[in-house]
Amino acid sequence: MKARIIHWCIHVLDKEASIAFYERALGFHVAHEMGPDDGSWSNTYLVNDQSPFEIELTWNRGRTEPYANGGRDTHIAFAVDDMEAARKLHEDMGCIVFDNPRMGIYFIADPDGSWIEIIPGDFSFGE
Repeated sequence: MKARIIHWCIHVLDKEASIAFYERALGFHVAHEMGPDDGSWSNTYLVNDQSPFEIELTWNRGRTEPYANGGRDTHIAFAVDDMEAARKLHEDMGCIVFDNPRMGIYFIADPDGSWIEIIPGDFSFGE
């Protein structure tokens, strides 16, 4: 069997704020959206030019309780080609929630509190 990751699904309270965050913070854009005609929920798929991976934003009308999408221990990581530019952008956005200078990585949080690890493009474990 061969398997590959195709998307990461997170639940969001404010779909537009989440789309804007992922566009600005990681360069993703809306590829497609699906949901019922009554608009009670939607799945919005975001992509970027760096990989075939998608972020799926699931939104449910009327939801007011925050979702438990995970935190520091449950996260996804993105490798960036320019760590300095990424850090400056994320500092300006005020979304850095944890910094690990010893490892050369840091974490940002989206509007719903989901943690995203930012690592240098040439990062390698154990070397």
